Amino acid sequence: MNLTRIAISLIILTMTSLGVLMVCYPAVSWEAGVTGLAIWWEVLFPSLFPFFVISELMLGFGIVHFLGKLLDPLMKPLFRIPGSGGFVAAMGFASGYPVSAKLATKLREQRLISRVQGERLVAFTTSSDPIFLIGAVSVGFFGSSQLAGILALAHYGSALLLGILLRFYGTREEESLLQGSAIDMIPDQGSAPSGRMSSSPAKFSLRSALQAMHEARLNDGRSLGELLKQAVSSSLQLMAVVGGLVVFFSVVLKLLTASGIMSLLYAGIQSLLVTAGLPADLAEPFVGGMFEVTLGAKAAAAPPGVPLMYKAAAAAFILSWGGLSVHAQVASILNGADLRYLPFLAARLIHGILAASLLLLLWTPMMGTGSAAMLPVSPEEEISVGWSSVPDAFVIFLKWIAVLLILSLLARIIHWILARTEGRTRK
Repeated sequence: MNLTRIAISLIILTMTSLGVLMVCYPAVSWEAGVTGLAIWWEVLFPSLFPFFVISELMLGFGIVHFLGKLLDPLMKPLFRIPGSGGFVAAMGFASGYPVSAKLATKLREQRLISRVQGERLVAFTTSSDPIFLIGAVSVGFFGSSQLAGILALAHYGSALLLGILLRFYGTREEESLLQGSAIDMIPDQGSAPSGRMSSSPAKFSLRSALQAMHEARLNDGRSLGELLKQAVSSSLQLMAVVGGLVVFFSVVLKLLTASGIMSLLYAGIQSLLVTAGLPADLAEPFVGGMFEVTLGAKAAAAPPGVPLMYKAAAAAFILSWGGLSVHAQVASILNGADLRYLPFLAARLIHGILAASLLLLLWTPMMGTGSAAMLPVSPEEEISVGWSSVPDAFVIFLKWIAVLLILSLLARIIHWILARTEGRTRK
């Protein structure tokens, strides 16, 4: 109770202080609000809204169950997540934060995954979308598409590594459910009840995947018009929440900068960077990225005296951390289910460290030693991040689906290897 009162008192004090700062700096507040609104309308809305609608339609048509059944042999041995999580991973990597949190919450509401599995899924599938990473960060902020490859490899590669690490998260909780025979979820297609992991990997079957999709569509029962109406309505509500949070944190960041409070954070971050052997000039990007990913990624490309390798590593960390704006979006979505926020918070920090470290390790092999000055971007290479990016985003989404289908075909090989390994272990 005392901790609750202290937390409430701190929140009230913080909100009051922000209100006083807004009165003291009205022009700064207005400009920051306009900047945040522009980011939401020109970048986030055209990039995220189509994916929100498409994901709702896919859930209604049972495509999530189809992909889940195909990816079941791959998701379980690698990430200890039912195959339906493969759909969430595909949509999360293709459309960016906070899509995976929304989809994982949907799966949890339908009791297709357990709470621990949902927390694992949200933790490693929350990432930047390719359009933002390539168009806004690599081309728009850094001025070169050559940086997109290594930045994407570090960002998404570290996310997969994080997913493999998180397969050990919640083991005791799952074992307690298993021993207590508590029913935490309805059995997923091919998965055991109560969120248990089956003793043997599921088998790859296209026929059973089609059957699962057909049954899910029959169970949904909504007409196409009703499904589309509800998909657009729920997506607009979520976009309003996303836009409000972006504007709010944009105003907060500008107010703290104008009042001089940010200088204290800069000094602390500079000390940590110097201790880690990194340039102290990256303190401003790290602090900005702590609050909002777009502002932080833009600031990461700005310091003129910092080597490009370190600026790219800072951008990789910021993209993986996501900023408090993304954290607030995800927390608001997770609040609709019983998924906890603390595992997500810890995973974001680990993901950021892994992404920055992986980029530094891969920099010389991929970019070479003479890559300090990147080639300028030609008009043909430029990728728009505004309304014209919607067709590009849809094409990337289709490519991700194609990649997942190919991976599902390779899952049979993984199943065979794991089955042989398990057989030798038992012998």
